[in-house]
Amino acid sequence: MNIKQIQQLSSVDMTQVNQLITEQLSSDVALINQLGFYIINSGGKRIRPLITVLAAQAINVYNPQMTKLAAIIEFIHTATLLHDDVVDESDLRRGEKTANALFGNAASVLVGDFLYSRSFEMMTELENLKVMKVLASATNVIAEGEVLQLMNCNNPDTTEQTYMDVIYFKTAKLFEAATQLVAVLGEQPKAIEDALLDYGKYLGTAFQLTDDVMDYASDADEMGKNTGDDLAEGKPTLPLLYAMQQGTPKQVALIREAIEKANGMDYFDEIMQALKETNALEYTKQRAIEESEKAISAISILPESEYKQALISLANIAANRIS
Repeated sequence: MNIKQIQQLSSVDMTQVNQLITEQLSSDVALINQLGFYIINSGGKRIRPLITVLAAQAINVYNPQMTKLAAIIEFIHTATLLHDDVVDESDLRRGEKTANALFGNAASVLVGDFLYSRSFEMMTELENLKVMKVLASATNVIAEGEVLQLMNCNNPDTTEQTYMDVIYFKTAKLFEAATQLVAVLGEQPKAIEDALLDYGKYLGTAFQLTDDVMDYASDADEMGKNTGDDLAEGKPTLPLLYAMQQGTPKQVALIREAIEKANGMDYFDEIMQALKETNALEYTKQRAIEESEKAISAISILPESEYKQALISLANIAANRIS
């Protein structure tokens, strides 16, 4: 299945999720409505709530609680985007101006706080202590990931393992919660819960690794952000770390300086050549493929259905968004 076919398969369920998101965004404060609706409706594919509804259908436990869980997951994700764009001083996301570029940093941070608090209000309505614990832990881990990424920024001595930890904290953890909690709410056996947890974790990792490649291998229209943003911010992502392991002393020195001084855009062509000569992008893409294969293997115990096939297709899409 391609992404459009997957979206068509889940269209009824996702319509319910989107309606709930719109209802829960409502506030007496006009700026919250304005900024909240802008960021929620800015063109994202809603991958995180999508895997929630697909997983629920795949194990035949879809009900109104799953709709609420999917909306909660999207609110948490959106809140992290609002805060992340302020920290990164980003001005483009999903091909559109970021909320902070249009509304200012203060408004973006505060509306992000509103979305976090609204998501926790909705969590209490599920009346499930384990759901609360998992989502509370996930939001805490995401925050730790943001801080860890900030600490690693401009640090060329970041290890590959440390970077993989950042990916897990910052990205994969919420994917993991989005699928694990389907099994929790559906009162499924531990084997199903573990399978869905692993699927989400590996899928999220594959998505992030592919994003790392796309920062160098895609144009702004395809990627939804400016090409080379990670390089410009001095983020030591996996392609750069691998290129430093495999490159010549001159290439290593150039990449180290680009990370330390966040001046990589001044030497973009030279760094791209280093990535090419060291096969750094191919290495990172292969890591993404390995993660997607682990995601597919994790759900092998699920019964065969078109929803399971959609989950498998999403894992393949995650690692193959670029040629």
